[in-house]
Amino acid sequence: MLLPFTIFLSAFLLFQVQPMIGRLVLPWFGGGPAVWTNCMLFFQSVLLAGYAYAHWLGSRRNHRLQAGVHTALLAASIAFLPLATNPDSWKPSAAGDPSTQILVLLAGAIGVPYLALSSTTPLLQRWFHAARPDESPWRLYALSNAGSFLALLSYPFVIEPFLRMQVQSWIWSALYVVFATLCVWVAWKALAAAPATAPVDSIPYLRPTWIDVLMWLALSMCGSLLLLGTTNQITEEIAVFPFLWVAPLAVYLLTFILTFESDRWYKRGMFGALAGVFAPATCAVVVLSVAIPVWRQLAIYLLALFATCMLCHGELARSKPAPRFLTAFYLAVSAGGALGGIFAALIAPRIFREYTEFLIALGAACGLGFLAWIRSGALQNWTGRNFAVRVPMMAMLFGAVTSLFAAFTNVQPSRESLRNFYGILRVNEASDQNGRFRRLIHGRIQHGFQYLDADKKSRATTYYGPHSGAALAIESLPHPRRIAIVGLGAGTLATWGRAGDQYRFYEINPNVVTLARKWFTYLSDSQAAVEIVLGDARVQLENERKAGRSHDFDVIAVDAFTSDAIPTHLLTAECGELYRDRLAPGGILALHISNRSLDLEPVTRGLAKHLGWQARMVLVVPDLIEKNTNGESGSRWVLLTENADTLAKAGIRNTLIGWSSPQASALEWTDDFLSLWQVLK
Repeated sequence: MLLPFTIFLSAFLLFQVQPMIGRLVLPWFGGGPAVWTNCMLFFQSVLLAGYAYAHWLGSRRNHRLQAGVHTALLAASIAFLPLATNPDSWKPSAAGDPSTQILVLLAGAIGVPYLALSSTTPLLQRWFHAARPDESPWRLYALSNAGSFLALLSYPFVIEPFLRMQVQSWIWSALYVVFATLCVWVAWKALAAAPATAPVDSIPYLRPTWIDVLMWLALSMCGSLLLLGTTNQITEEIAVFPFLWVAPLAVYLLTFILTFESDRWYKRGMFGALAGVFAPATCAVVVLSVAIPVWRQLAIYLLALFATCMLCHGELARSKPAPRFLTAFYLAVSAGGALGGIFAALIAPRIFREYTEFLIALGAACGLGFLAWIRSGALQNWTGRNFAVRVPMMAMLFGAVTSLFAAFTNVQPSRESLRNFYGILRVNEASDQNGRFRRLIHGRIQHGFQYLDADKKSRATTYYGPHSGAALAIESLPHPRRIAIVGLGAGTLATWGRAGDQYRFYEINPNVVTLARKWFTYLSDSQAAVEIVLGDARVQLENERKAGRSHDFDVIAVDAFTSDAIPTHLLTAECGELYRDRLAPGGILALHISNRSLDLEPVTRGLAKHLGWQARMVLVVPDLIEKNTNGESGSRWVLLTENADTLAKAGIRNTLIGWSSPQASALEWTDDFLSLWQVLK
């Protein structure tokens, strides 16, 4: 019983640490889906290293050597405990693509323990087969995936909302010590029970061919691409918060559990047909996403992921070799997963302008399923009346052709689109009752627009119009003004600049700067002196403070929360103290909290309470703004200041409202404890 429990515990810890470490990494690198994609690349790469180690060690004939080497690795991994959860060690040092930095940081924080955990399932399965050659070890793989599945679902619902990061780290580290102790005991016990000579399989076996290995690589790579492509598509087009990142990974793991637990779950004909239907249906959803309700999109994406991953992993399970080649099989599967991660994280953003890899993966899944059927001799049974073969094969062929066609023809109309680590930005044009305008779009979020007519180009539109909290805060102060703005967008707030003013924008995405300067004139037309600082705003503000800057801004406007993957570290108590150090006496901190999915009002109240400041909300309702003739959008800004007299100025006082939920308690976030579940609408 201890061996299965050790496998279960290792898988639980393996997938519990993924969201835990991801929770630390996300805010410092923009919070977008590419952060998670790079984290997944690290996890898949170390998993490959762990499986390679298990294959090498399990192939040694000396059982004492195997047990001794693995005991040494486990002992060395304990030296890396407890896990480092100090945010200072995770801060990006420079602007630009942080992919390499994320990988290095993860390697230094959890590399060796993660390697030891990754090697556990294949290694213990090999030892199980050595000790009990007449029993199948494959169900232990399903048990491992069940532990992973439980870890994924428990973290966002049970762990993160109630435990501080430091407590999470200590609990995880303590459980890891328990795991390491059990693993050492199992190693010596199982290998001691193994016969001195290699076991003889009870049935004849065939050595895997190179074609078999290539199919293992292709099927597992396709499954990995389906996972990451679905995650990117969901988070880019629906909502970019980590709750949705768990759902695709849970579906992915569920297909592994079902296909490797028993042959009865994978109905070849049914899932072949389902994959052939859902792949083109999903392509249609990608093209028509704006016209389809969000939760229907989510359902179709996840159902397509389930059907196609069941096809890929079901064919993997059908082609698994004799237990003698168990570790080689797992090595090929993990290598395919790592290749999928490399393509999604490092190659696709550089060669595709859209999330083309997602549609390619859908087509590849159907194509590989079709090929697997051909290899099994299905063409010989493709007769006129054999619908059990004809229908699934025709469906898979149709799914492959339509998905690949959609992959290379689906280009959303825009004046220009740019893709990098932080996602896809588009510039397109439209019109309203005021005339044509040009807008900057990231996913479904609009980050500003500008009218094209010469007499309207200087209007402050969207969330930054004359009734907005940012405009009121800026205009209430005398000239000259020193303004810091976190988040550039189209640069709309620069239109409030006057001669002698100094505006400093902090922007993490270089492509935003490129498009704002190329397609919009807010920055170039501003009367103020405009400066742009690339990099994470909090890191840059802290670096400037270390260089001697303090109390040098009259207004700090933080406009980084309209997307769903908000940089939470900009709302913590520690960051609030940084804002206080950088604001001049009587200065105003303006927080833009308009958000489709999150209610950040309690967090701003908690921040005000921590600082001992006054805070009020400025709510803009479009229907009340002169029929919206200026292009101003609805918005929610919260103004915080140390000086109560600042909020008593006429221009601000007349627009302030009370909190929308006056009975709600303030919610104080810190770098060590916060949860988006607390503010989910």
